[in-house]
Amino acid sequence: MTENNSSGGKCPVMHGSNTQEKADVVSWWPENLKLDILHQHDSKTNPMGEEFDYREEVKKLDYEALEKDMHELMTNSQQWWPADWGHYGGLMIRLAWHAAGTYRVSDGRGGAGTGNQRFAPLNSFPDNGNLDKARRLLWPLKKKYGNKISWADLFILAGNVAYESFGFKTFGFSYGREDIWHPEYDIYWGAEKEWLAPSDSRYEDVDKPDTMENPLAAVQMGLIYVNPEGVNGVPDPQKTAEQVRTTFARMAMNDEETAALTAGGHTVGKTHGNGDAETLGPDPEGADVHEQGLGWINPNLDGKATNAITSGLEGAWTTNPTQFDMGYFDLLFGYEWELKKSPAGANQWEPIDIREEDKPVDTTDPSVRRNPMMTDADMAMKVDPKYRAICEKFMADPDYFKDCFARAWFKLTHRDMGPKARYIGPDVPSEDLIWQDPCPQGETNYIEEVVKEKIAEAGLGISELVSTAWDSARTFRGSDMRGGANGARIRLAPQKDWEGNEPDRLAKVLKVYEKVSADTGASIADVVVLGGNLGIEMAAKAAGHEVHVPFLKGRGDATDEMTDAESFEPLEPLADGFRNWQKKDYVVKPEELLLDRAQLMGLSAPEMTVLLGGMRVLGTNHGGTKHGVFTDRVGQLTNDFFVNLTDMANGWEPTGKNSYNIVDRKNGNTKFTATRVDLVFGSNSILRAYAEVYAQDDNEEKFVNDFIAAWTKVMNADRFDVK
Repeated sequence: MTENNSSGGKCPVMHGSNTQEKADVVSWWPENLKLDILHQHDSKTNPMGEEFDYREEVKKLDYEALEKDMHELMTNSQQWWPADWGHYGGLMIRLAWHAAGTYRVSDGRGGAGTGNQRFAPLNSFPDNGNLDKARRLLWPLKKKYGNKISWADLFILAGNVAYESFGFKTFGFSYGREDIWHPEYDIYWGAEKEWLAPSDSRYEDVDKPDTMENPLAAVQMGLIYVNPEGVNGVPDPQKTAEQVRTTFARMAMNDEETAALTAGGHTVGKTHGNGDAETLGPDPEGADVHEQGLGWINPNLDGKATNAITSGLEGAWTTNPTQFDMGYFDLLFGYEWELKKSPAGANQWEPIDIREEDKPVDTTDPSVRRNPMMTDADMAMKVDPKYRAICEKFMADPDYFKDCFARAWFKLTHRDMGPKARYIGPDVPSEDLIWQDPCPQGETNYIEEVVKEKIAEAGLGISELVSTAWDSARTFRGSDMRGGANGARIRLAPQKDWEGNEPDRLAKVLKVYEKVSADTGASIADVVVLGGNLGIEMAAKAAGHEVHVPFLKGRGDATDEMTDAESFEPLEPLADGFRNWQKKDYVVKPEELLLDRAQLMGLSAPEMTVLLGGMRVLGTNHGGTKHGVFTDRVGQLTNDFFVNLTDMANGWEPTGKNSYNIVDRKNGNTKFTATRVDLVFGSNSILRAYAEVYAQDDNEEKFVNDFIAAWTKVMNADRFDVK
């Protein structure tokens, strides 16, 4: 039997499931909350199993053997991807740089800590062209050392060893980055629908770099930093300088660190654009199966490094690009430069009347010398007065430059690892750096119950106790392991003055806690958390539940000298749905802001649900507002929030922007008020399912236990010293 169909000769098999990344039925409702970001990297995606602990496994690694093998790899050129001048160092430095360079301080996301460059979209960013080859070159080492070394650690180690191979002494290195096994869904890379779309869409005014959309740092979709040819590809070094300044600031770098990274990064290696870029194959995600995950295939490579095409710019920055020296400054400031076109048609700067001996040799044929080149960002170091002054200081003191670069490189590649307590390995620097958020070890030789008794005697209310502990801990970001209750930085600038922390209420509570700390020997940080725990125990008892909230001693109290106040500013909460507050109206919906904070705190959707419902009945709303307080037993740890939210005897009426009344359906009387953050737990089908669990008659005890477990998780999120 034959059938008339339009399948082009293919057998018309029915799909039983969605097997491609295409729009599915769920996408018909694009405004729905993307709760999947709370459950990414589930254990089901991890082939290592729940018992595997990489941070323990890497401690068994033969560090010396791996680094020896890495050094050998640097100069073992392969025919399928030949090394420039027989050395892969430049490629490996770029691999590490671009893995780390996605970090942005505003939300702590990005960075090198997860090995995410293996997956889309990063593996196919235009700016990451041919880094797939670097990862394949590293595969023999990953295969050999297996579970004892993550891809994430391997990427950064490769960059460090490359610099050492070029004769540079790095500042140090830490192991301990754990791999993920699929793309990160929580990171916003931009709204553009095409690679390298003009910068304008990211700025209110592209001529004012500080108007770039937050939390973005890169100037165009698919770039890591700035466009090397200039703003929107138009050369103008001074204009580029301003974009460089903003971009690097959003990656937590000041002007000196930026200049050091630019010079140190471009002292070795080269750019690649010796040919027609149109001949290259598709990126890794777009390549056919026979390419086996490799992209940008160059049909004209012919086994010669000279023929490589990546960025389209072509040439080395220095005379000796396999040696770490002062050559970058010698050429940049020793010659005048003019605009030229690379063989691939890219805008680049080349020196005027350069001496033959100052030209670097060809990557394949050492008998041939080639012109060096500079990008627009390099010329910015010479043209911009601030960057120029820094570079002149570097030139006058090469040792100072090397030290600045070593520290900046270490910061770049370790910024998202969090406090030093998380560092592993023999090359961890002994020096404490302020961007690591140092914190002293706290006292443990005190009696927990005595501290709680003294807090109770002070007469603080449950709301004051719980809110203060929550505000201290909620700053934690799993994205870069910063924030949290350890250090009690809530009592220091800038946190003590944040609007979301209610400074007047906070000052009152801290005055009590300082005396309790002095009387008992417990740190203020521990007292803050114990106060919150006490408040919950009191509220649970009032509701008929005798509970003990688990507690870990040993938090320390940081000082102003240990705190980089400026770098803590991005941690300020602009909204906190758990306390039903936002600083002002935003384009983003309140429930989306709640979801974003829950993800940064490492909460699951059920944990987010139970915490919010519990916080409401405890009366912890910012400013004491009554929105979402669906109970007449405020201060008791009950499941009333969920009971009243799901009660069909109640109706819901909009009363303004982000304002609702909950009314009695029979008589129309207002019973409670609410915001979108409250009502989303009844309107979103997934969140309602969780709310219904906690509203059940047989689950009040489960609610209390789950609330305490989630609360304890938040309080201990930053206790890396005991993990």
